[in-house]
This record gives sequence, structure tokens and C-alpha cells, in this order.
Amino acid sequence: MGTGATTTTDKNIVDRSRSHRNRAVSRAVRVTRERLQSAAGAPPVFEREMLLLYIDAVLSGALAMPVLIFALVGIGTHFSRDSTYVMWGVMALSMHAIGLLLARHVRSKGLAPEELQRWRRLLLATQLLMGAAWAVFALQECDPCTGNAFAFYKGTALLVALCVTTMTALMLRHAVLCAFLPTVAALAVYAVVTPEPMIVGMTAILSVALVFLSILTGRLRRTSTQLLSFQSEKDDLIVELEVAKSMSDEARRRAEEANLAKSRFLASMSHELRTPLNAILGFSEVMSTEVLGPLDNPIYKEYTADIHNSGKHLLNLINEILDLSRIEAGRYELTEEAIRLVDICEDCIGMVQLRAQAKNISITEQFETGMPDVWADEKAMRQVVLNLLSNAVKFTPQGGEITMRVGWTAGGGQYVAIRDNGPGIPEEEMPVVLSAFGQGAIAIKSAEQGTGLGLPIVQAILAKHNGEFILKSKLREGTEAIAILPAKRVLQSLPPVESIKTVAPRRRSFA
Repeated sequence: MGTGATTTTDKNIVDRSRSHRNRAVSRAVRVTRERLQSAAGAPPVFEREMLLLYIDAVLSGALAMPVLIFALVGIGTHFSRDSTYVMWGVMALSMHAIGLLLARHVRSKGLAPEELQRWRRLLLATQLLMGAAWAVFALQECDPCTGNAFAFYKGTALLVALCVTTMTALMLRHAVLCAFLPTVAALAVYAVVTPEPMIVGMTAILSVALVFLSILTGRLRRTSTQLLSFQSEKDDLIVELEVAKSMSDEARRRAEEANLAKSRFLASMSHELRTPLNAILGFSEVMSTEVLGPLDNPIYKEYTADIHNSGKHLLNLINEILDLSRIEAGRYELTEEAIRLVDICEDCIGMVQLRAQAKNISITEQFETGMPDVWADEKAMRQVVLNLLSNAVKFTPQGGEITMRVGWTAGGGQYVAIRDNGPGIPEEEMPVVLSAFGQGAIAIKSAEQGTGLGLPIVQAILAKHNGEFILKSKLREGTEAIAILPAKRVLQSLPPVESIKTVAPRRRSFA
């Protein structure tokens, strides 16, 4: 009762912690999904990340714009033979330098949440200054130039500048419009004043390009926002998984500690439990056999027999619990030697023969001849066979039949199979009967109820021997329990195939 209460308490503690954590995680995931589903531009929580991405792009591409400006100044001076383009280059470089200095200042100072809008407006102002420089460039004239070559040069230069600006100012909303809307406005006014086809065409192309790139940057920003949202949600889920894993590890550690404490307690109590039980068994047996004189009252003799039988049942229960606890605690050591499975099975049949005769149950032996020794723990294997045979006798009805077989497996190992024609086990109860303290409905209704530890001990002992346990059953047909030892524990190789042709079908049945 105490162990069960402790386990329940531990589970409640873990469950309450998990519930508290789950509420916090649920809030985080809900906030993240709201950010993800926001449709009006970048959500405020991502505004800082977007500005930082813009600043990084500006600083990393700081040389791109000066290179373009120097190239335009050189080509413009070559066309016009005038120093006006040099003056424009100085102005454009100054505007670009102002933008770089502001971006570096913001980066070094940090972006406080309450100053985001202020810094965003200042960064847009630097783009507007750069737009004024490009507007001045768009209004430049070339008196020596003839034809449309100079207009083509200006249109090409403005399109290249628009693309470069779009690449660096992608993460700042309305930055592209601020940088080139003054240029488009200046060209539109110039086209109205001087309605030359080349100027009108250049204005139309630049306007269409500006609208297209503005729409494109808007979509790319939304995609970036969604990626940030996905990253945020992924981080939240990773945190949730890590917390759940840590809680699972903590719960497992507590369970292992509780299980180890239980096993140590049971192992240390073996002497204290067995000593009084042995005294009870000894004195009750002396009284029931009337060694020291007859009992005057026959009811007392019946009582002493009941005391003796109950004590034996309790001692068997304690022994099984201690065996299972030693196995779980890793203290079950094998004392291996060369043994013969046939001899062990014959001994176990002799031990249950009286119980079988009381129920008029016949036990049929089908042992293959010439079976070599196996390397195993004799006491453990005897316990395996005796547990399986006792179960068969217990659940076989009056006048039933039990068949015990010992033979070869297809892989060269040896097996012990015990089959009865009892009521069988429903398929859904198989996991129950194979678990510790688990009993099926038929076992619960049986007059000879057990502890539910026999089969788990059998599985554990066979696992210690690197063997295998198979349980087959059908309702109203019976049950077959098969204990298998691997080929590496057989101390002699398989006999030639010619000498075992008669048992080949049986060997295949246990593949």
C-alpha cells in the first residue's frame, strides 16, 4: 500500500508540473500562430527583426552603391565633358554615407522596442535623401550628346540603381518607393515640360519597374515574415520538446529510483520475512503430524493444516517476489553449468505428478533422444519448467491432458514446450498475463489463484540466457508455452540431417 501511494504521489507531482508547463507552452504557441496569421504587413513583434535584417543588408552591401556611383560619374563625364557629374557623385556619396552611418549607429546602439518607429522613420529619410540624388541625376543634360544614346544611358543607369536599391532595402517597408518616387516624379515633370518620346518612354518604363518591384518586395517581406514566424514556432516547439523530455527523464529517474528502492527493500527483508515463516511452517507441521502427541480436538488439526498450507503459499509468494525484484535490480546472477533439459523436465514432472493425479490429468512426454547438454543455470531452468508445468496443471480441467516436448529448434537451439487442453487465454488478455502481477479473467475465477509472477519470471530468466519465451493460446482449445534456448548454449553441434529426418517438421514449427 505504501509503495502504491508513493508511486501515485510521484505521478501527481509530475502531472501537475507538466500541466503547468503545457499552459505556458500553449500560450506561446497561440501567440506565435497569431503572429503567423497576421495579414497587415510585418507584425510588431517582427518589426525589430526586419529592421535588423535591413541594417545587415545595408552594411554588408555598403560598397555596391559607391561602385555604381563611380561608374556613372565616369561614364557621364565622358559623355558630357562636364564636371557636373563629379559634383553629383560627391552629393550621392554623401547621401549614401549618411545612410551607412545611421545604420551603423542603430546597430551599435541596439533597437529598443519603444524606438522602433523612430529609427524606421529615420532610415526611410536616408532613402528619401538618396532618392533626391537620383532625381538630380535623372534631370542631368548632355549638350554635346546627339541622338538617344545619352537618354538610353540614363534610363539604364536608373534601372540598375533601382535594382541595387531593391536588393539592399528589401526588408524596410516603403524604402524602394522613398528612394525612387522622387526620381519618377522628376522625370514625369520633365516629360510634361519636354515631351520627347525617349523621355516619356523612360519615365513609363521606370514607373512600371518601380510598381513591379514595390509589389515584389512587399511579397518577399511577407514571405520573410512567415519564415520568421515558422522559425519562432519551431523554436517554441523545440523548447516544448526539450521540457517534455526533461520531465520524462525526471519521471523515469523517479520511477527507477522507486523501483530500485523497492527491490532493495524486498531483498533486504528476505531474512526477516522468511525466518518467522519457517518457524510457522515448522511448528504447524509438527502440530498437524502430532509428533508431540495427539490433538484432542480434530478441528485444531484442520486449523494447523490450514496454517501450514497458508504459510507455504505465503513463502512461495515471497520467493517469487524476491526473485522478480532481484531480476529487476540486476542482482540475479546465473550459475551456469552443463545440464540436460530432458532430465530437468523429468524431475519437474515427478514434482507435479501428485497434483496431476488428484485431478486425473495425464502428462505425455515427447522427448527427442540424444539431446546434448546445454550451458545454463540448472536452478533457473528448473524454475522455468516447473512454473510452466504448474500453470498447465492448475488450469487444465479434470481428466485433461498435458503434453511436454523437448526438441531442436530450426536455428540449432533447444526448446521445451508444454501444451494443455484447458480453457485457453483470450488474445486481448495476453499482455496482461505476461505482465508482473497480471492475471486473466479465467485465472481470477479459478479456485487456485496465483500471484501473477510465474510468467514474468520465466521471461526474465530466459532473457538472462539470451533465450525466448512464446505463449500461444486459443479459447476452449488450450495453451502452449514454449521456452527456447539459443544455439550458442548447446554444447554439441546438431546431429547430421539424415539422423533427424523424422523430427524435421517439429523443428520447423519453432522457427
